[in-house]
Amino acid sequence: MPKPATLSEATAQDGPDALITARYRTDGSASPRDWNDVLATLLAHRSIRAYKPDPLPAGTIETLVAAAQSAASSSNLQSWSVVAVSDPARKTRLAEVTGGQKHILQAPVLLVWLADLNRLNALGEDRQHQVEALDYLETLFVGIIDAALAAQNAVIAAESLGLGTVYIGALRNDPERVAAELNLPPKVLPVFGLCLGYPDPQVVSGIKPRLAPSLVLHQETYGAGYEATAVDAYDAAIQGFQDEQGIPQMPWSRQALNRVAGPQSLSGRDRIRDALAGLGFVLR
Repeated sequence: MPKPATLSEATAQDGPDALITARYRTDGSASPRDWNDVLATLLAHRSIRAYKPDPLPAGTIETLVAAAQSAASSSNLQSWSVVAVSDPARKTRLAEVTGGQKHILQAPVLLVWLADLNRLNALGEDRQHQVEALDYLETLFVGIIDAALAAQNAVIAAESLGLGTVYIGALRNDPERVAAELNLPPKVLPVFGLCLGYPDPQVVSGIKPRLAPSLVLHQETYGAGYEATAVDAYDAAIQGFQDEQGIPQMPWSRQALNRVAGPQSLSGRDRIRDALAGLGFVLR
């Protein structure tokens, strides 16, 4: 099998050696012994920020939601919902919240994933049953985690159908504005968006390297979560990826530290506690 032109251009069809090499910038010596199409789809994941205007076939979103609902749910509370947005004007207004991310406008659909405690609240009112636990931070955690698990199932399903995706965390820059745009009731939090559509073949999207497993995989007890030489090696891997993609080079270590430097680096999300209160969450 011929090798891809660059490491980051590896695809699911290139096999485990090429995909492991692309994901970790290794020589492929850590390739898994067992392999299948699901693993290939997972390791070939890349964020897509350029889309063809082609609409999605009828039933696609419903299929992806079925995949999403097949994810695990804490205590089977199913405390999430999703809004499919395809109206260009509404997508434009939501893109403004994110600082004008153009792929939101390009993608035929933007899925907005919600931590939804309103449904349980309404159930309690209907059955005249106490639901005081909805006011605790733990229950909001459950909704956020449920939404994330569901969305990732949808991503894997979408990629298996030849679609591309990219998560949009910047919807949290102004969750109240998103809630108003989508007519969300109290106790519903927009957690993130997800662009969905067919990738533009004219725009190369590569496999972005990840931190070495030695930094994230611990056996029995927590080991070395930080090791300078491993981070230096990862900085070099990221810069190699950026060079292949023709984007400005910045070491991961600098980018990550800039992102956590202070409240000014959170793009308005430093006020998320106040936003949650405004959306009806008590958070005891």
